[in-house]
Amino acid sequence: MALKSMTGFARGEGRLGHHSWQWEARTVNGRGLDVRLRMPPGYEAIEQTVRDTCKKYLARGNCALALSVQRDSGETAAQLNEVLFRQVVQAAERARELVDAAAPTLDGLLSLRGVIETTELEEDESAEKERQEAILSDLKDLLLQVVTARMAEGEHLASAISSHVDEIEELVGTIERAPSCTPEAINNRLRERIEKLIGEAPQLDEQRLYQEAVLLAAKADVKEELDRLRAHCEAARELLRNDKPVGRRLEFLAQEFNREANTICSKSNDIDVTQAGLALKTAIDRMREQVQNIE
Repeated sequence: MALKSMTGFARGEGRLGHHSWQWEARTVNGRGLDVRLRMPPGYEAIEQTVRDTCKKYLARGNCALALSVQRDSGETAAQLNEVLFRQVVQAAERARELVDAAAPTLDGLLSLRGVIETTELEEDESAEKERQEAILSDLKDLLLQVVTARMAEGEHLASAISSHVDEIEELVGTIERAPSCTPEAINNRLRERIEKLIGEAPQLDEQRLYQEAVLLAAKADVKEELDRLRAHCEAARELLRNDKPVGRRLEFLAQEFNREANTICSKSNDIDVTQAGLALKTAIDRMREQVQNIE
């Protein structure tokens, strides 16, 4: 069985030069694929690539994807603030005219705050592109972790769904073996109802009587519903063996299971069949809960 759940989580980190980053992904069930990004400023250019990459790894589910990037203290460059330096020199010369003092040294002037400015060197375009490629490469590794987590959860779901299908099939057999569902019992009920109908309306014409008999027979027999349920069980097992996303098909099949179970309950005129029908609906509901998490 190669089913995948839509629930998964992964976290990863990377580093290149003076930059480090962290990826985090959380996925839960959803009708389609909905990717919600939280990216730092300056990374808008790779957002579409991030979305396209997610589509290659995930078929369904709501995916919350977050990227955070930090920059270390990198290489710095010292630069003389010439305007401030000239102002300081002029102020020092004026001060010497007012008082008898030694001329300030160059070291002293340069040590004043703001005279020497330090700035981080800007990275060139190639370095930025290289970092973005490294971040996107780490994203692929992150999504592989998410897929692995979803596959592990999918194995548990497949096992649970398979158990529910087995239970449904057992209940189908229980209903088939119920005394009220034998051909003899159905014929006897049908005969009794027709006799009652003739007694209540002796003038009923043959065509109308035939129509009423067909209608009563359809209401009395659940064989077609049981046959369809068995076919649905086989279809469900076939889907569980599929290695492609089958969540939507399983959801539709679960609806068909429920439709047949409702019909059986509505036709039932026996306490044993009614109880088995209700147990059938319960098993189908439990299966539907699990199916809703399948990719």
